[in-house]
Amino acid sequence: MKTDEPEFIIGRHPAVMALKSDQEINKVFIQKDLKADIIGQIVKLAKEQHLVISNVPKNKLDQMTNHQNHQGVALAIAAYRYATIDDLFANAEKHDEAPFFLILDELADPHNLGSILRTADAAGVHGLIIPKRRSVGLTSVVAKTSTGAIEHVPVARVTNLVQTANELKERGLWLFGTDMQGTDYRRWDAKGPVALVIGNEGKGISPLLKKTCDEMLTIPMIGHVQSLNASVAASLLIYQGFNSRHPL
Repeated sequence: MKTDEPEFIIGRHPAVMALKSDQEINKVFIQKDLKADIIGQIVKLAKEQHLVISNVPKNKLDQMTNHQNHQGVALAIAAYRYATIDDLFANAEKHDEAPFFLILDELADPHNLGSILRTADAAGVHGLIIPKRRSVGLTSVVAKTSTGAIEHVPVARVTNLVQTANELKERGLWLFGTDMQGTDYRRWDAKGPVALVIGNEGKGISPLLKKTCDEMLTIPMIGHVQSLNASVAASLLIYQGFNSRHPL
């Protein structure tokens, strides 16, 4: 979501992906005296779109990007366009597949959202659903962490996740949540129209949203640490969904 602060796509590979997509870009900033081949590619792509290119000193880029690892490149962008629920269904239909969606319940860490987007793209997930409040949106950090996946996986932003979950069920989806107590995720058969619900990093899935789930899935753990990072847990579950939908 666009805020009053400028948003940037940072990093060389994310910049190339953005320039090749239909992302609306306002201006291109490149660190002075960089000679890498990929920098030349970025300049060429930017010129093809008649974008303004500014060569700036490294300290200027550092200030613009809050001292993140920009690799000498920053694209000033317009707000990311959020999809609608209908867009997600249309994406599944375009691929001639039963819908496979992710519902992220108040995820707070942009790195987790970016990583989940990256896995979702790799595994053929048709779209993500996030709430408008108390959740990270599509920021420059999310874009960089996703390494370009943000351009390919539609993200819908809704006012009420519980209401949306019930709407999905009415449209034929089965909802699967994640919990410490549930069916071993390795038994999950994600064939058919499904949505996987991933909870907040600390609190998990909210009680009302959990009630909409048809079944809870759990990841068995035998080590000393009894929890996984949200994006790691999501990746395991997403790929179990992939395995059942695309068996060897």
